Amino acid sequence: MKLIDLNRGGGIGANSHFVQLGDLRVLVDCGLNPKKVGRAATPDLSPLRGAPLDLIIITHCHLDHIGSLPVVMREHPNTPVIMTQASRMLIERMLHNSANVMMRQREEDNIPDYPLFTHEEIDRCGARLTGLLPNHAKKFRSAKDEIEITFHLAGHVAGAAGVEIRHKHRSIFFTGDVLFGNQRTLPGAKFPAGHFDTLVMETTRGDTERPLGKERVHEVARLIASINDTIQRGGSFLLPVFALGRMQEILSIVHDARKFNRLVECPIYASGLGMDLADYFDEITRKTKTLQFNRGIIKELKIKPTSRKLTPGEDPQQNALYIVSSGMLVERTPSYTLASGLVGHARNTIGFVGFCDPDTPGGQLLAAKPGDQFLFKTANVRAKIKAHIERFELSGHADREELLEFAVQTEARSIVLTHGDPPARAWFAAQLAEKAPKSRVFDPVPLQTYQV
Repeated sequence: MKLIDLNRGGGIGANSHFVQLGDLRVLVDCGLNPKKVGRAATPDLSPLRGAPLDLIIITHCHLDHIGSLPVVMREHPNTPVIMTQASRMLIERMLHNSANVMMRQREEDNIPDYPLFTHEEIDRCGARLTGLLPNHAKKFRSAKDEIEITFHLAGHVAGAAGVEIRHKHRSIFFTGDVLFGNQRTLPGAKFPAGHFDTLVMETTRGDTERPLGKERVHEVARLIASINDTIQRGGSFLLPVFALGRMQEILSIVHDARKFNRLVECPIYASGLGMDLADYFDEITRKTKTLQFNRGIIKELKIKPTSRKLTPGEDPQQNALYIVSSGMLVERTPSYTLASGLVGHARNTIGFVGFCDPDTPGGQLLAAKPGDQFLFKTANVRAKIKAHIERFELSGHADREELLEFAVQTEARSIVLTHGDPPARAWFAAQLAEKAPKSRVFDPVPLQTYQV
């Protein structure tokens, strides 16, 4: 099998892998790097040019995995695209939102490359997108070769799947982004046990050791206790969340706490794409049975829309819980603007519940110390950190020990490390050298060709 990592900068970002099996040419994911702009944010698709692309496989609908999909579909107008049923129900909504964001960025930041694709182009792509049942093999043929593909549910987020590819007598497995533990809205990964010839695995949390006592059930209880403490001392609690998956999970956690009288009475504000996606999650629950979400909880929680007129640097003083995007406090988002007003007051709390890139404002705030001056550059606000800044271990990615255990039991001849920063990959490489000495481990350099 020939493999090329098309993510220009490696790490986590424009996730995309080109795979050639015999004469079959396949692309797995085609994402967008959230830390870059314009064409630099896309994968380098040049290795795909000059020959037909037989198939595009989507593991899930986060933008670092689908954000450049219409670009590659434009360059390969006859290539079919497959994913799970749940991802098929979500993908066009996610891409339309991305087009809106790029159009706004073009105006605000003068980025001439944006938008990379239009709403009309997304609509035209729809007929080429196919949703498949999990655990049901599907064959794809070229003139000379045939592969069989099976999706295995991966936890992480609605529709996420690991991808099993069988070619002749070989089996290849892409984990995609995976979570083995159960969430309130989504059961954990159901991956096949046993042998694979090649394993391509995410490494997101390779540099993160889960401390003793930080199991998910304890972290959920700690989150609710922290919200209660904040409200009771007269403050507001900001939960920056990702729109797809994390918001619906947090809404479910808060609803359960309220239902069992574990959450104090307070106003709850939420808005944006995550609230819109609640309708999709409700539909996926009903139609595919792969989720556990009922949008009726929004009404039961009496959630109010976040004000559209948030003032940078100003504390709204609502003594409320805010559940808003973006999860990493990306500039010019509601969570970024709210944080600029809340951070300067000791009564408030900002709590992070997912992955935060160290280079984003969220990552920088987590790394800062109480009393430091913090600059919200695009909001033109500088504030002394007085609010409580908390991290709750509720990641949508598997703990490194769980992922390592899965990798070792596959007895794969080749293991390819992806979707992780250099320290995360280095941890897995060292552990695999010790625990799977017969496996050949690849940490691919972007755009280099590997035979695996």
